[in-house]
Amino acid sequence: MPMSGAEIERRIKAALPDAEVSLVDLAGDDDHWEATVVSSAFAGLPRVRQHRLVYEAIGSDMGGRLHALRLTTRPRQG
Repeated sequence: MPMSGAEIERRIKAALPDAEVSLVDLAGDDDHWEATVVSSAFAGLPRVRQHRLVYEAIGSDMGGRLHALRLTTRPRQG
């Protein structure tokens, strides 16, 4: 069973409460998503660590229920 956008957003916000999450279903199948995540938790972190925080939020379903996630992250400004 694929992972819905609402579930992806819920998990990211549970791990990163101040996150702004924008999602696009790339294939219309709930399996291939593009996400942009903005959070103050990313401040000062290299991009690889920022992405790791998001993947950790998805957990073991990454690569399973969530087949592909094209990810853009950036720290919150201000």
